[in-house]
Amino acid sequence: MPNSSPALPPATRTYTLSDFDFVLPEALIAQHPAPVRSGSKLLDGTQASPTDRIFRELPQLLRKGDLVVFNDTKVINARLFGEKPTGGKLELLIERVLGGNQVAAHMRVSKKPEVGTTVALVGAPGTHDNLRATLLGRWPDAEGAMFRFVLSNDAGDDPHTLMALHGHVPLPPYISHADSAEDVSRYQTVFAKNPGAVAAPTAALHFDEALLATIDAMGVARAHVTLHVGAGTFQPVKTENLSEHQMHSEWYDVPLETQKAIAECRARGGRVVAVGTTTVRTLESWAQTGQTSGDTQIFITPGFEFKLIDLLVTNFHLPKSSLMMLVSAFAGYDHIMGLYRHAIASEYRFYSYGDAMVLAREAG
Repeated sequence: MPNSSPALPPATRTYTLSDFDFVLPEALIAQHPAPVRSGSKLLDGTQASPTDRIFRELPQLLRKGDLVVFNDTKVINARLFGEKPTGGKLELLIERVLGGNQVAAHMRVSKKPEVGTTVALVGAPGTHDNLRATLLGRWPDAEGAMFRFVLSNDAGDDPHTLMALHGHVPLPPYISHADSAEDVSRYQTVFAKNPGAVAAPTAALHFDEALLATIDAMGVARAHVTLHVGAGTFQPVKTENLSEHQMHSEWYDVPLETQKAIAECRARGGRVVAVGTTTVRTLESWAQTGQTSGDTQIFITPGFEFKLIDLLVTNFHLPKSSLMMLVSAFAGYDHIMGLYRHAIASEYRFYSYGDAMVLAREAG
């Protein structure tokens, strides 16, 4: 892991993609969740030296008057399998539901079908409702990376109903097993509300009802935002010059109740605790633009000026990912790299089903 650069003030230090690379043993990539949500490990990185904890100990790092903000997006069964009229296999990952039974989806296929082609999709066992998808073109425009389909069946069900009936949990590419009943419940937060994500807000997966009750009893407030996590969250940054990276777009919303809760938290001297990088991206998008709802392509790298977040609860991220850059911007590059070295040496579990850490915003 890089550690040879001298410590310079953030304003004068230039970072490149290579700075965020590190070697992660494959054995540390979690394939299944911990037996109990709050029983995963928690690396306390709020001080100069790391402290090993269990996630259920998080309340010890909170205090009365704080506000914990969660992302209440709900993961949809966005992965569908099918067959072209020629017999070729096809896989769709539906990322957005549009109007008129239309969806925007990533398509995995050996040879792309022609516009107007209708493909047969695999329905759930025991169903015979002629599930199908008709290709309309690329989305959002002729150069778009996704494709626009009409998703339909003989019963006239809407896309959300069809995905709930026939879709598969869109597990991340680094999880090697097919989705199971365990994934249906555990790749979803206990407070998931607004359907639209194709990836879970993974830091929030560690919270169970007992832990939430403990937080409530302490006098710590809770609030929610929504950011529908897209498949782009798994894509590594590929340009050595970070300014050349094109960030993926995701839809977010900051409800009025949450806006008020943040103002009240500030007024009483409490801290805003973001659960997950998706919550950070949502709140900081609002803070930067003044828009409470819309699409964001915010790309947070070292030197970014945070306006709302004081503490961050997050999982461990991929090398060279935009999320590694975000946590480095928040807690300090050298501090983050030190925490990652400790996590690897201590065999913390990484990525979506892995362990978590809690960070304080770097002073500056």
